[in-house]
Amino acid sequence: MNIINQANKLSEQLMRGEVFSDQCPSREILKHVTNRWGGLVLVALLLGTHRFSDLRRKLSGVSEKMLAQTLQTLEADGFVMRVSYPVVPPHVEYSLTPLGGELAKQVELLVDWIEINLPRILDAQQASGIAHRDE
Repeated sequence: MNIINQANKLSEQLMRGEVFSDQCPSREILKHVTNRWGGLVLVALLLGTHRFSDLRRKLSGVSEKMLAQTLQTLEADGFVMRVSYPVVPPHVEYSLTPLGGELAKQVELLVDWIEINLPRILDAQQASGIAHRDE
């Protein structure tokens, strides 16, 4: 391989990141965003600011503990903003940061694609005969 091709491949890697490397921090962010609850929280918050209880009702099946962990993780990643009002009882609201809004729109595209193609996916699952389970 000549030096120009090597330079091109290196610049491509630097531009893309090292998501296939187990040492790359982007892999952890990808996990936060693509797990079941992270993606759903992001899409739910596209509709606007929500209180914790509103999100919990919207995301059927999520436990209080898992929702709290997911929100904390997305907040730490800079995708979600948490605002706590000093009132009794406590009032906390969650919304997307500008960075989170950009990301949520991308996740929404994936969710839309899945919904549109769900009949085809279900047909493929049935044809495969492989049982699927929640992870």
